[in-house]
Amino acid sequence: MPSDTQQYMVDFTLPTQLSERFTSRIPEQRAMVNDYFSEGKLVTYAVSLESAKVWAVFNADSEAEVLALIRALPLTRFMQYVICPLTFYNILATQVPHFSVN
Repeated sequence: MPSDTQQYMVDFTLPTQLSERFTSRIPEQRAMVNDYFSEGKLVTYAVSLESAKVWAVFNADSEAEVLALIRALPLTRFMQYVICPLTFYNILATQVPHFSVN
């Protein structure tokens, strides 16, 4: 992550009823989330239907950039959200086993 890039937590609240208009856009949302991951714009993305929440951590240069990223997501128009700049964010890195030539 470049030194001028900051991380932001976005706390989304899902609608109480998931309409057909909402659910029909889920595949497009998942595709964009995957794109954001591959571009390094998204660090984590978690959904809890039981809690009616989505939590996402973004890498961005500004809150305005985060706002543009989340507004481009197809499901954002159905949800309320709060953007919080993070002071620090720690995560346990998944380790890939080393390949052995033995």
